[in-house]
Amino acid sequence: MNARSISYWMAIFRHYAGVLIVGTFLFANIFIWSAVFAEEQSGVLTVAFLDVGQGDATFIETPNGTQMLIDGGPNSAVVRELSRMMPFHDRSIDIVVATHPDKDHIAGLVDVFERYEVGRYLDPGVEHDSGVYQALQNAVEEEGITPTLARRGMRIALDEEVYADILFPDRDVSTVETNLGSIVMKVVFGETEFLLTGDAPQAIEKYLVAQDVEGLRSDVLKAGHHGSKTSSAEDFVGFVNPHTAIISAGKDNSYGHPHQEVIDTFKKFDIAVRSTAEEGTIILHSDGTTVR
Repeated sequence: MNARSISYWMAIFRHYAGVLIVGTFLFANIFIWSAVFAEEQSGVLTVAFLDVGQGDATFIETPNGTQMLIDGGPNSAVVRELSRMMPFHDRSIDIVVATHPDKDHIAGLVDVFERYEVGRYLDPGVEHDSGVYQALQNAVEEEGITPTLARRGMRIALDEEVYADILFPDRDVSTVETNLGSIVMKVVFGETEFLLTGDAPQAIEKYLVAQDVEGLRSDVLKAGHHGSKTSSAEDFVGFVNPHTAIISAGKDNSYGHPHQEVIDTFKKFDIAVRSTAEEGTIILHSDGTTVR
């Protein structure tokens, strides 16, 4: 091997050695900053209302890292949004909840089950004959999960100070209209509370008021049925008395959500309204005392 060949191969070696060093440095930085970020988030509950278009999907992560996904929107957009909320190496979700079997709430969950390992699955037991509902049932079965029927009185422990209470349904809803059987859930961390109502209509809201007024009080309310006038009854909103209402809806959707009647109700109680249609994914954090 002559001197020119030696110089050539030495140059090649130096080049790839440099690439290896840079690559190692970049990966080390990723893991270091991931650890720093995790430390900064310690003691914080994250509740993210995901931008999935005209549908619902709410991602929750507790201070100890427990993750819960409530609904999955109308398509695979939920997977894109989850990838922005979760570390790239995280391929598991502890709990998935389907509030009811309408496509705009469960279609994306089929993609979630394909991409992530799911630990537990809850639904209200509302039966449906749609293809997407059957696809979700098949995905749950393939995961080897026995679905848990959500019923009033159930408390799901998520962390030392974080839990989710099921407020509705309180009975067999297998044959009711899908929205009437929607799961209503209250997530609590310390002194802060988030009320998530799926597509529950005013009839269910008024029923909950009659059952337990004090139990409805929450800092944040996810408005029922994407801000439709069929939900967010004035007396219900007044008893929940949130400082913020979240509307999960698609921009320029054909349903006209949110309806002006609902916006007016929130304004009447001086409740701040935030919408995924206008802001995209909305992320709230709680330290157990305040929500920001």
